[in-house]
Amino acid sequence: MSQSVRTVGIVGARGHTGAELIRLVHGHPSLELAFVSSRELDGQRVDAQVAGYTGDLRYGNFGADAVPGQGADAVVLALPNGKAAPFVAALDRDAPETVVVDLSADYRFDDSWYYGLPELTRGRYDGQRRISNPGCYATAMQLAIAPLLGLLDGPVQAFGVSGYSGAGTTPSDRNNIELLRDNLMPYALAGHIHEREVTRQLATAVEFMPHVAAHFRGITLTVNAHLSAPVDVDALAARYRDRYADEPLVEIVDAAPWVSGIAGHHGARIGGFTASDDGRRVVVVATLDNLLKGAATQALQNLNLAFGLPETAGIPL
Repeated sequence: MSQSVRTVGIVGARGHTGAELIRLVHGHPSLELAFVSSRELDGQRVDAQVAGYTGDLRYGNFGADAVPGQGADAVVLALPNGKAAPFVAALDRDAPETVVVDLSADYRFDDSWYYGLPELTRGRYDGQRRISNPGCYATAMQLAIAPLLGLLDGPVQAFGVSGYSGAGTTPSDRNNIELLRDNLMPYALAGHIHEREVTRQLATAVEFMPHVAAHFRGITLTVNAHLSAPVDVDALAARYRDRYADEPLVEIVDAAPWVSGIAGHHGARIGGFTASDDGRRVVVVATLDNLLKGAATQALQNLNLAFGLPETAGIPL
């Protein structure tokens, strides 16, 4: 193995995001999988579970104390909320130089961790080895709202609809395709953790209303904002194009993007710019794939950042 190749381990590799991470790291020119851990898949070949993976790796079942001993340069924690702490404690104790990227919400409110939404926060990165990956809805909300900062007059409303892959693989009403068929399921309509996450990161009040639909992957987010001064649609669109002109994973489009067009893509699309007659209320639509830019792709951006690699290395553009 070349000295320039860094190794990555994945804990919680059975889920949808874990499979996407395996594919991305496997295809990366400067990264290599050190291990993948899943209690349910222990001993099984990874290539039997993950299309596109062609190596010989098998799933292991590594507890928190065993993970530091695997010698990976980076560990991605793709675990449910509330499960990361034992792994972080073991890595802090036994492998503090290991880069840790946590995909759960467990450290998104911890100022000692870098909050890794690179398009908005890369200027805050200063070599931190502990990186908290933003939530999928939170990524879409922040990308959609950030260009409006400085213009807002009151809280921003965000109406979100996600595919059921966002509910994970543990059975629940929100990933039960029989319940979701011909249906739209609202949940956590006030105080959702992503609402608090975005309000904290943008330092502006956000009111978020999430829903789950019957499609598998992809998020549609419609943002409604009131402004302190009028703006026309052309100026609004120009504001977004200027803000993201140098961001290869953010595409600004004219029409409102459709979720069917973003599935399987690694970036976000923002468009559908609309203004009220008086120019004091605007609506913007954002879409992204919750498993990619909302999780695995963003984790890869953060790994690239931590290792001093080009931020989009290994990401199909």
